[in-house]
Amino acid sequence: MTVGVVMLVHTALGRAEQVARHWSAAGCPVVIHIDKSVPRKVYDSFVNSLADVPDLSFCKRFRCEWGTWGIVAASQAASEMMLAQFKDVHHVYLASGSCLPLRPVKELVNYLAARPRTDFIESATTADVPWTVGGLDEERFTMHFPFSWKKQRFLFDKAVAIQRGLNLKRKLPNGIVPHMGSQWWCLTRQTLSAILQDPDRNAYDSYFRRVWIPDESYFQTLSRLYSTKVESRSLTLSKFDFQGKPHIFYDDHLQLLRRSDCFVARKIWPYADRLYNAFLTDEDNALSKTEPNPGKIDRIFAKAVERRTRGRAGLYMQSRFPNEDWENGATAAPYSVFQGFAELFDNFEPWLAKSTGARVHGHLFAPDRVQYADHQTAINGALSDSATIRDYNAKAFLTNLIWNTRGERQCFQFGPGDNQDVCWRIAKDPNAQVSVITGAWSVPLFRSNKDFAVIRRTAAALQKIENEHMNILRSPYTKARVRIWNMAEFIEAPMEPLQGILDEIGPAKLKRIAEVPKMVDLSGFGQFLQNLKNQGMHPHLMGDFPVERGVAATQPSPRKPYLVK
Repeated sequence: MTVGVVMLVHTALGRAEQVARHWSAAGCPVVIHIDKSVPRKVYDSFVNSLADVPDLSFCKRFRCEWGTWGIVAASQAASEMMLAQFKDVHHVYLASGSCLPLRPVKELVNYLAARPRTDFIESATTADVPWTVGGLDEERFTMHFPFSWKKQRFLFDKAVAIQRGLNLKRKLPNGIVPHMGSQWWCLTRQTLSAILQDPDRNAYDSYFRRVWIPDESYFQTLSRLYSTKVESRSLTLSKFDFQGKPHIFYDDHLQLLRRSDCFVARKIWPYADRLYNAFLTDEDNALSKTEPNPGKIDRIFAKAVERRTRGRAGLYMQSRFPNEDWENGATAAPYSVFQGFAELFDNFEPWLAKSTGARVHGHLFAPDRVQYADHQTAINGALSDSATIRDYNAKAFLTNLIWNTRGERQCFQFGPGDNQDVCWRIAKDPNAQVSVITGAWSVPLFRSNKDFAVIRRTAAALQKIENEHMNILRSPYTKARVRIWNMAEFIEAPMEPLQGILDEIGPAKLKRIAEVPKMVDLSGFGQFLQNLKNQGMHPHLMGDFPVERGVAATQPSPRKPYLVK
């Protein structure tokens, strides 16, 4: 007894010839189907190149397009030829031209000879499989699919929509229960011949001809009618990504394939010389005998799928970039945003850099230029200080800045006069720590020498912008760590907030602040706010400032009452 190999070939004919010779050299009869889309001249050349190989035949050709009946028809024709020409075949192994034997063929023959009644075919009902991709599970068996999903996508979708709208459903022939699984199977002669010689085959073929992706359901369903023992697994190692596309194995997957202990793997890159040289070898240099166990490498593929779908925090790729919230973390590392501090304290940025060891920038989103620390014109990753380049995609600029400076805490100033495109990005970022003194933007206006009409107009615009920003920061969708003080309450007791900031972003918690920044002179600030009110603009974000004495003055504490005995 021996094993017959059916090969479905449509590309990389040179590699297919190499593998076919390997099968034949081990004593396995081979029947090859060549896709009808392969030019006749190329086909004839391929047939002539294998003319010297014994027990090798070519079957009738069909056009094999993904998701259509042609692949099943090709498998049927090649299997019928195999069973008719080679009477000593006890198992038929379906493979593709890109499949590569990983272990000596003799081991496969002995393995199947020890299990003469076992069919190896992945076969599960639609309710039991989690891998269907495309939104068609039971519907692939209850609808008609006369159009190609790849070449006639509009007609395909239209036909599905019409059948759904009219609630049209097909009747399953003879009450069969549809099963699904990998198209790469290994069936016994008894089961395969029963399927191909069934009196009701015409009814089954007619039904499955209009099923979507029938190569994953035809043999998987009918084998359940005739097999005495089904092991619902494939002896071929084939892995698929989250989109249902097969993983391709390259030269650097050599050790991975060795660990799988599988008999055959697909899909092999046709230029993977190292793989073909390593596995198409004699028995002495091949793998040792062991039970196939593709689960040994499942963890690696699961990690690969996770990396592809989720990526790394703060690092984007073309599939995630246009999709909001598809990222695995908007930024790569924690960072701090300060609003109002540089306006309220002189030399706040140098003081913060000295106290925490972080890199402290000015207003990164200022309208004129990017204010990098130490007046740099470019930073890690060749990020320019050009406001025009930054504003082309302000959110991507922030993401790139944090990614390119990983390992160093970044701090920057922000305010209502800056580009506000990043407000939601910062608010929804768990890596962001936002500290805000509301109304502090008015301090530069208070200290400026502008006409009061200009000051009033500017103050009204800035207050409106900051008010909208505060609504964002207080939103239930905000994930950043946010602390907000109004200006009046902050300057009343500034040490505690400053200490908290240093404790959070400093390299180690400080027992107390050794040096504090100098607060700007706010004498007359209360009257300034009153003037704004008198002009019709209500500055409500600053808190309650006294008018006459100013913020520097303090109310005399009332004398405590006492009792004279």
